[in-house]
Amino acid sequence: MGNCLTNSFSSAKEAKALPVDTIFKFPSPLPNWASGEGFASGTIDLGGLQVCQISSFTKIWATHEGGTDNLGATFFEPSAVPKGFSMLGCYSQSNNQPLFGWILAGKDITVDSSSGGTLKKPIDYTLIWSSESLNFEQDDHGYMWSPTPPDGYKAVGHVVTTSPEKPSLDKIRCVRSDLTDECEAGRWIWGEGTTSSENGFDVYGSRPSIRGTKAQGVCVGTFIAQDDTSGTAPTSSLACLKNNNFTLFSAMPKANQIEALVQAYSPWMYFHPRDEYLPSSVDWFFSNGALLYKKGEESTPVRIEPTRSNLPQGGSNDGEYWLDLPTDHKAREEVMKGDIKTSETYLHIKPVFGGTFSDIVVWIFYPFNGPSTAKLGLIDIPLGKIGEHVGDWEHVTFRVSNFNGVLHNVYFSQHSGGTWVDAPLLEFQNGTNKFVAYSSLHGHANYPKPGLVLQGTSEIGIRNDTARSDLVMDTGARYSIVAAEHIAGIVEPPWLNYARKWGPKITYELGTEIENVENVLGGELKSALENLVNILPDEVFGEDGPTGPKMKSSWDGDEGS
Repeated sequence: MGNCLTNSFSSAKEAKALPVDTIFKFPSPLPNWASGEGFASGTIDLGGLQVCQISSFTKIWATHEGGTDNLGATFFEPSAVPKGFSMLGCYSQSNNQPLFGWILAGKDITVDSSSGGTLKKPIDYTLIWSSESLNFEQDDHGYMWSPTPPDGYKAVGHVVTTSPEKPSLDKIRCVRSDLTDECEAGRWIWGEGTTSSENGFDVYGSRPSIRGTKAQGVCVGTFIAQDDTSGTAPTSSLACLKNNNFTLFSAMPKANQIEALVQAYSPWMYFHPRDEYLPSSVDWFFSNGALLYKKGEESTPVRIEPTRSNLPQGGSNDGEYWLDLPTDHKAREEVMKGDIKTSETYLHIKPVFGGTFSDIVVWIFYPFNGPSTAKLGLIDIPLGKIGEHVGDWEHVTFRVSNFNGVLHNVYFSQHSGGTWVDAPLLEFQNGTNKFVAYSSLHGHANYPKPGLVLQGTSEIGIRNDTARSDLVMDTGARYSIVAAEHIAGIVEPPWLNYARKWGPKITYELGTEIENVENVLGGELKSALENLVNILPDEVFGEDGPTGPKMKSSWDGDEGS
C-alpha cells in the first residue's frame, strides 16, 4: 500500500541541476501529533469522497526556461498512490525552489449509489497544449490534456504526458459535480514569457474561487494550464473539490494538537536593533494607563477596568470611542516604548480550504508605531510624524495541513498587504522547525529575510528596514488562544470584540508635515518626495489609529485575497 505522507520523486532522465531537483526537508524531524478525532490522520471524508494528500511524485516533463527566474517548471504525477485511491490530476512547480508540494488523491466511499459514485473515468481527452513548437530547453516534448468528464461530473486536474497519444481513460478520475466548486487561477507557475503579464501559454496554481473560514472549496493541488494570447483574465474548465462534511470540523486540530503545532513551528520574531517601539501584552498596555475616550466627552477619558468590562462590545467602527496613551508625558513616553518582557502573542485558529488546512494566525500588539523614513535615491529623509499612530496590530500566519500537520507556507503581513512564502524559502531558527520573521523598524511590517524593502519604486519609497538583533521574541513561549470556533470553551477576551480604534485620529495635517520636510529639500528631492506621496496609500502615513484583529478582512477571509 502506498504512503500518502512521503515526499520523493523519481526521474528517468537527469537534467542540469536546478533547485527543484532537491527535495525540501525540514531542519529537524516532525513530531508525532497527539491523537485526536481526525487531525493528521492521513485522510479526510468530504462526504462520500475520501481524499488523502500525496507528496511523492514521478517526474513527467520539464522545461528549463521561462517562468520565475527564467528557470522553467517541472510537471509530475503522484506516485505511491494508496490502494483504492485514484489520481485526480498532475502537479507542477517552478524550478526555482526545492521540490515541496502535494496533490490530493480520491477514493469513492459512498454507501448509497443511487446518485452514482463520487468518482468516474473521463470519456475522452482534449489536447490543450504541446511543447513541440516551444523554442526552449526542455526534456523531450510535453503534452497537456484536459479530461472530458461524463455527464454530472467535473474534471479537477490535467494530465501531462511525453507522448502525443491520448492517455488511458484509467489514468485519472473525474468527480461528481455536487462535490466540486468553482476554482480560479492562483500563483503563476510557468509561462512562455518570464512574467505572468506576457501573453502566451501559462500555467497557474489552482485554488477555490471562494475562500474563507466558511467556504467549502477544497484546493486539489493541481494546476490550470491555458492559452492567454487573447490578453483576457485566465479562466478554466477545471473545478476544485467541495467539502460537504465541512460543518463537522472533524479534521481541525484540537487544543493539545495546537500546542504541539505552536511548539513545532511558531516564529521567532526579530526586531530592529534601533527600534525603540517594541511590543507589549494587551494587559500591560491597559494596566499602564491606556485611556478610553468617548466622542463628546474628550475631556474626561477613563482608565480601562481590570476586567475590561468598560470596553464597548460589538457594534462597528463608528468613531464613538477610541483608545489612547496616558496623558502624563512621562507615562506616555514609557508606554510608547512597549515592554517586550511582558509581550505575548494571541492566536486565532481558523479553517481554510474547506477545513483541509488550518491557519494559525499569530497576532502581536505594539502600543506605538513609529515615524517613517523616505529613501530618495541615495538620501534618507525622516518624515516627521508621518507614520506615527497609537495601537499597532501586526501578524504572521502559518498554514498547516490537516492531513498530516506539515507546515506548508507562511503569510507575512506588511502594512495593508502581505506575502505568502513557501516553507522551502523560509529561514529557520537554529536547526529547529520554527521559522524566523523580521519586524521592520518603526513600522513593524513582517518580512522573511533581513534587509531593506522599499514601499514605492526601486529607488524612491518608504524604508522598511529589518535586521537581526538581541531584541527577539519566541512567539510560542507566551501565548493564548483567543479564537477557535471549533474548540469548545475558548472564551474571547473583551478587547477582541472591541470594534473601535486602538488609537486616536492623528491630529497633524499630512500636508503640513510634507511641507515641513519639503522646505529643507532641493528641487529634485522635493519633486521626488511629492511623487512618493502620490503613489503610496494613506495607511502608510498613519492618519488614523487601527482597529483590532477581529475587524480585519482576513479574520474571516483568506490572507492576501
